Amino acid sequence: MNSYIKNFFNLISKPEFFNGKVVLEIGSRNVNGSLRSIIENYEPLSYTGIDIIDGEGVDIVCDANELLNQFDDDSVDVIICTELLEHVKNWKNVINNIKQVLKADGIAFITTRSKGFGYHGFPNDYWRYEIIDFQYIFSDFDIICLAKDTEMPGVLFLGRKPASFKKADLKKVKLWSIIKRRRTNSVSRLSIFLFLRLLPLYKNYLMPFIVKPIRKISNFRSYNGKRI
Repeated sequence: MNSYIKNFFNLISKPEFFNGKVVLEIGSRNVNGSLRSIIENYEPLSYTGIDIIDGEGVDIVCDANELLNQFDDDSVDVIICTELLEHVKNWKNVINNIKQVLKADGIAFITTRSKGFGYHGFPNDYWRYEIIDFQYIFSDFDIICLAKDTEMPGVLFLGRKPASFKKADLKKVKLWSIIKRRRTNSVSRLSIFLFLRLLPLYKNYLMPFIVKPIRKISNFRSYNGKRI
């Protein structure tokens, strides 16, 4: 989690969002930072973190696709979901689960990565989201704040589930896939297999071929005009 996410969260969050509330964090394992300590200072009624892998910050080991097996409909006041959605193959199901367990007038804070951010499998990486995607995906929410991450390609979202909630139809929505390198509805096992087989070739051979000439040009220009 980069510093901009924490600064953005501190800027837009209010104590009344969390004080005395039921908070659920999806993808809560502390890999590179967490909002948990900040939110717990606001004294929520409860704070539960779920993740597919046990570790720091994880109270329940649970796949986000199985959220409805752990939590009732309209049972959570606040959902925190940072840097998870790009790693979920069936993102539509997870988004619908988030909307379903969240109470009317409940708050969701979500961050994820956009096109231009490199592959990072923890353990997998599938999707890139843009502002326009969130505008449609959460067209059934009251959007409080929707912004670009200024440190690295990404989207930051804060929204409220309205009392008159009517779930948006996501069936035809296509996201940009880092696996297929284009917008698509889904990613097949074959596509994932081929991508992962070719990834070492790209990193070890193609990237050095591209980067080294660029570095040479940069060094040549920056060394007082003298050839090196």
